[in-house]
Amino acid sequence: MAEQVAAWIAGDPDPSTREELSELTDDELAERFRAPLSFGTAGLRGEVRAGPNGMNVAVVVRTSAGIGAWLQKKCLGGSTVVVGRDARHGSETFATAVAETLAAQGFSVVLLPRPLPTPVLAFAVRALGADLGVQITASHNPAADNGYKVYLRGGAQLVPPADKEIEAEIAAVGPAVDVPRTQVSPGGSDVAARYLDTLPALVRSPRRAIRIALTPLHGVGGELALTALRGLGFRDIHVVESQFAPDPEFPTVAFPNPEESGAADAVLALAAEVDADLAIALDPDADRCAIGIPGPTGWRMLTGDETGALLADHILTTAPPNSLVANTIVSSQLLAALAPARGARYARTLTGFKWLVRAGQGLVYAYEEAIGHCVDPEHVLDKDGISAAVVLADLTALGAADGRTLQNMLDDLAVEFGVHAGAQVSKRVTDLDDIASMMKTLRATPPTELAGIDVTVTDFLSQRGPLRTDAVELAGDGIRVVVRPSGTEPKVKAYLEAVVPVADRAGLADARSAAEATLEELRKATASLVRANV
Repeated sequence: MAEQVAAWIAGDPDPSTREELSELTDDELAERFRAPLSFGTAGLRGEVRAGPNGMNVAVVVRTSAGIGAWLQKKCLGGSTVVVGRDARHGSETFATAVAETLAAQGFSVVLLPRPLPTPVLAFAVRALGADLGVQITASHNPAADNGYKVYLRGGAQLVPPADKEIEAEIAAVGPAVDVPRTQVSPGGSDVAARYLDTLPALVRSPRRAIRIALTPLHGVGGELALTALRGLGFRDIHVVESQFAPDPEFPTVAFPNPEESGAADAVLALAAEVDADLAIALDPDADRCAIGIPGPTGWRMLTGDETGALLADHILTTAPPNSLVANTIVSSQLLAALAPARGARYARTLTGFKWLVRAGQGLVYAYEEAIGHCVDPEHVLDKDGISAAVVLADLTALGAADGRTLQNMLDDLAVEFGVHAGAQVSKRVTDLDDIASMMKTLRATPPTELAGIDVTVTDFLSQRGPLRTDAVELAGDGIRVVVRPSGTEPKVKAYLEAVVPVADRAGLADARSAAEATLEELRKATASLVRANV
């Protein structure tokens, strides 16, 4: 390994990471060189640190050189590439390295001039007719991480086989210090304004006098979200001041993801304090949006599935007949029932927006349970927290004009389609072989019943076609559990759903109680399947 380390240090163009490697112990070096940072279907993501198993200038330069070689083999040499970034540690340096590397290969590079949300990059790729976009971001990962996310022409993320083709090109790149780079001046100063110009078409409410509490969780979405909402007439907005300015340390949250327990506490507290109508939490790169609403027992965050049902119902009221809506194999079944009732088509895809936005012609809305929403696929072919926040504010204002709340709307959907209650159980592992072992055991000896209900097994790995993946579904009368390895973390995740019919509004509370009781039984049964504690 000594020769490998020496060769990497000699080929690293950044003196700070060369020095970092020279000071590590043998055990630490072994960990840094155990494998290169993997280039997945969206790009790279990892800890900002020296060596091939980290995010650093050498890795970013070699990755960019590989992407440039891939584009040239696709006869796209000299085409336009857009490069954006968030405000994480290293983001500005990495974005500059991407731009300079691709410019030296003859591409026309638009290096966005300041930290901007990921959906603005996806918009820019589409609006500028670029053949590729790179966003330097680690989304809602911990502060130590950064990443390299790739978009293709049209603004959608990579799908196979492009990811493996690019990975092969990266592997063929020599030392980063030998890769040519050309200085690039920032451009695309009007891109954010052009993005904002698309948002008025999403709003219908004539009166917008609702009160909003907002947090960007120390990310880059705060300023643009405020500009968007205020520009559309939502003027009564209160922000969590301690979380508003971009801060790569994310000092007030242990994990900057609105889904995580406690991450949205500050915005919920602010919403209660100012008597808001809606609480909005964006993740750090603003491609995800979570919302909180008031209820009889106080403020609570909605699940991604609850928000997805509200948005789908709202968007389909004005969508053309036979429009398409989509969610994933781990998302709620409610959308499959709602779509035909509203004269729309429904598609189910694999997890991830790279698949959702390719669900089919006529797509007007797609979501995943992990608080990702695509409300305007005409302009942003990816999840977009800011446009979702705009539409949710509009829906709240429309309801307020009629004396209705988002909770009232959720109640109406439950009465019409039954209560759909969801939960998750997960097991984090230190040895990735444990994940394969759990999935193998589940396939070999699947349960025949869960929570006292007979279940049938669907093994997605045995299927042909677009839904083939490493996942197992256990479904019975009113229950469903989907078990799969996480695509981004060393975890096995199980997605639970209980569905209970509702005879009338008077029976809604009892139906919700029954659904929660069934969910609790499912939690216990599923925990044993994935060896988790609940």
